[in-house]
Amino acid sequence: MKAFAALYAALDASTKTQHKRAAIVDFLRHTPQDEASYGLAVLCGYRPRRSISGSRLRALAAQACGLPSWLIDESYHHVGDLAETLALLLPPAEAAQSRPLSYWLEEGLPELARLNAAEQDQRIEQIWAELPDSERLVFHKLLTGGLRVGVARQSVVHALAEFFDEDAGAIAARLMGRIRPHPEWLQELSQPGRADVLAPYPFLLAHPLDGEPQSLGPTDVFLAEWKWDGIRAQLVHRSETGLWSRGEELIDGAFPDLCEPAKSLPIGTVLDGEVVAWQNQRVAPFSQLQRRLNRKRPSSGLLSEVPARYVVYDLLEEAGQDLREQPLQHRRQRLQALLEAHNGPWHLSPALAAADWAQWTHIRAQARDEGAEGLMLKRLDSAYSGGRPRGLWWKWKLDPYTVDCVLLYAQAGHGRRSGLHTDYTLAVWKGDELVPVTKAYSGLSDKEFLALDRWIRAHTRERFGPVRSVEPAQVLEIAFEGIQSSKRHKSGLALRFPRIARWRQDKTAADADHLHQLQALLDGVPA
Repeated sequence: MKAFAALYAALDASTKTQHKRAAIVDFLRHTPQDEASYGLAVLCGYRPRRSISGSRLRALAAQACGLPSWLIDESYHHVGDLAETLALLLPPAEAAQSRPLSYWLEEGLPELARLNAAEQDQRIEQIWAELPDSERLVFHKLLTGGLRVGVARQSVVHALAEFFDEDAGAIAARLMGRIRPHPEWLQELSQPGRADVLAPYPFLLAHPLDGEPQSLGPTDVFLAEWKWDGIRAQLVHRSETGLWSRGEELIDGAFPDLCEPAKSLPIGTVLDGEVVAWQNQRVAPFSQLQRRLNRKRPSSGLLSEVPARYVVYDLLEEAGQDLREQPLQHRRQRLQALLEAHNGPWHLSPALAAADWAQWTHIRAQARDEGAEGLMLKRLDSAYSGGRPRGLWWKWKLDPYTVDCVLLYAQAGHGRRSGLHTDYTLAVWKGDELVPVTKAYSGLSDKEFLALDRWIRAHTRERFGPVRSVEPAQVLEIAFEGIQSSKRHKSGLALRFPRIARWRQDKTAADADHLHQLQALLDGVPA
């Protein structure tokens, strides 16, 4: 694991994309192919199954270091990363023994997962006594499942393209699909074609439309559709059938009511669309779809109560033929014919007709009534290229909802923000009481986070481990995309995609919003 540990250190030490890419290329060129294959898999997101909790690791570390548990916990909260904390605190190895990365992924960590708790503790202590200091950080990253190296997939793609002297688009397509690390994986990626028969295509992503839509030119060059409030997914039916999320996760287990009927489609079909919850012949709120997520086998009752539907808007492969280079208007014509010939729990995303931007602006304002977030604008002549090429697809979303909340609790962040209190619990008024309604940790500038951190430290009321209770004085404007009932929150509500829009230093806590205003929004009644 020595070579991969050195690569990790080089990636972690730089913020420049070109430096990270050069480090990956150097790793590929100077590392034996079998080890490079495993390292590449980890860079692409492969993680061994986590087999031990963070609390047990901290307890073991306290014993190994001869330190009290509270000091281990405080160190962890200060550093913000458990793997790094352990690497810094543990005493030097007694008899360092380096093992290849392939050993840890194929034998060491799987074997550890099969042991009982007492055996795991003993084995980890043995590993600590043998593991070279330079490899401890990476080992702990793999053990805890938190290997974040700040390397975008595109950097890996371009590094491989340079290494193989090939087109980056072709490399990106080969990297799609299930990651199954083995000694020959790097060699397989050098060959044309798919590494995985079930692999989806790289997703074509849209740019947000922040300015006036008239800046895009005439309307007749665009197809307008609803921007659905669901899960973007490609439905692949070749010799196997799978449903891939945009995050490249197979989610077929959660949606058998989509994947089983898809087996009736012609072999060699790949569709792009949105998975939505479907009730009363229309798209249901996203909160209903959430009930279906992260389930390997949803019950028959849940399948009946929250049926899924696939709103299709693109045909990427037909009878094994890659259609992505064809214009969107041609792909859509073939898609319409395909769906008309094969009924199932899917339908074509409707094209929205309008004569000018004023009409489309009026249509966009009705998006939430349709269960949508706004409009998608797609050039009719656009090819389906992976990534986010500017000018092809635009998402014209509705403005988010906003609510003014009071800061009640703060906790230190992780990674580069581990020394700052950036994770906030926020509340609104319920009568004379402030009740927590959401958490947020993004949206402020580094300068604002630093200033608010200073205020938090100076106005802390109580401390509960890493959490500080603060004086209820600071107001933050929170933007969010939706709202739903929640039994987990004292307020009875939960906000979807909350983030900080503004630090309202012009307002006092008394100016914050009230729970009945959010409840009215949930009920669809003007507040």
